[in-house]
Amino acid sequence: MDDATSSTRQKALAINLDATSYGTFAEIGAAQEVARWFFSVGGAAGTVAKTISAYDMGVSDALYGPAHRYVSRERLEAMLKNEFSQLLERLDPKRGDTTRFFVFADTVATRSYSHPGNGRGWLGVRFQTRPHEQPSEIIVHAHLFDSTLARQQEALGMLGVNLIYGAFFRCKDPTDLITSLMDELSRERVELDMIKLSGPAFPGVDNRIMSLLLVERGLTEAAMFTARGEVVQPSEILHKKPILVERGSFRPATKLTLDLLNRALEQFLQEPSVRVQQPIVLAEMTLRSLDPGSDVGHTDFLARADILASLGFDVLISRFEPYYQLAEYLAGYTDELIGIAVGLASLQQVTADEKYYTDLPGGVLEATGRLFKRSVKMYVYPTRDPVSGQIQSVERSSVPPPWHHLRDLLLEIGRIEPIRGYDESLLSIHTPDVLARIQKRDPSWEEMVPAKVAEIIKAKNLFGWQPARVMS
Repeated sequence: MDDATSSTRQKALAINLDATSYGTFAEIGAAQEVARWFFSVGGAAGTVAKTISAYDMGVSDALYGPAHRYVSRERLEAMLKNEFSQLLERLDPKRGDTTRFFVFADTVATRSYSHPGNGRGWLGVRFQTRPHEQPSEIIVHAHLFDSTLARQQEALGMLGVNLIYGAFFRCKDPTDLITSLMDELSRERVELDMIKLSGPAFPGVDNRIMSLLLVERGLTEAAMFTARGEVVQPSEILHKKPILVERGSFRPATKLTLDLLNRALEQFLQEPSVRVQQPIVLAEMTLRSLDPGSDVGHTDFLARADILASLGFDVLISRFEPYYQLAEYLAGYTDELIGIAVGLASLQQVTADEKYYTDLPGGVLEATGRLFKRSVKMYVYPTRDPVSGQIQSVERSSVPPPWHHLRDLLLEIGRIEPIRGYDESLLSIHTPDVLARIQKRDPSWEEMVPAKVAEIIKAKNLFGWQPARVMS
């Protein structure tokens, strides 16, 4: 089929006319919007083995087992596993030699009388690329932004057809597959903030790169994976939790990087609202510090991800630039305290530099108001003046008038707080300098990064590191 004319209808018809694909549609929460496409285009008898919608919670539990939440990855995975097992049990002996079996499932909360806001849901397809093959799987999480139920249902149907078509016709190129999920859709209608590919159809695929592609392609503002390398939908980790985040390039993470976050965490844990809960600690990388679309950039990104994983940090990849965008995003998942660990130079950009906010009518004041309007607090690490050698802390730093009044106000009301107990010997470490030393084969860089980081850089030849030349 010509990609230029690959409409949703044509995609559904192409699958129906493919005599080798046959499967089940299991949909909960928004009617059978995906299956409907396959019935409406004709030829569905050759594709649809069964459709099912277990709306009643008791019926759903009986079929798929109990779940803490019905719109969840847990429920989706149970649906895919149960329905695929049944499909093979009943049909594989009769037609398994010539059939690629699949199950499409979704569990969705769309706009309704009791839920007037945006919709969201989990969608997945478990499929074979050839008969008798072990199944592969694609799982995505979507937000639905249309203002009416009918439009949200329409978007869900298109997304589901794109997902099934991608599984059968685009799986050899995961980058192309991800982009095709939004065919005939727009970011104003749908956001995809999590994707996971697994199974023999996706050999060698690193789902952290898939998360990065979601952000690079503009399918979402941010994506997340854990220190174990598992991609997650952010609410799975952040929901109603205190959050401490450090933004950086982490190229590489240095001893100062780690000390900044550890000292901020010590103070964050003393906050009255945090003491009773275990906070989530995040490292955030923005697209500004990556090289979008480049294989070199992706390799470099994975190097940083591996290093952050070795330090035990969950990672958020984002399109955010001003800090207030990061704070507003995190506040969408929690009402608890959000802590932001920063160096002094970053704070000065936030509170005293109008050039970063030319798109805001209120400039610095508006940006500051948006940053701190919720429960947000900044923990500020000092710096050493390169000329005088004096240590500059947030309280005594030089801020041009009239912005020093804003700094003083934020200190007085407790929205910014100096980091105490820092390691003074680390203040001369600067990430660009460390990177330059690595690339120049200057061994002094090893003293500037944690031992675990140095081991990984040398073991994997990261950031241009090469063993020192042996003189003959």
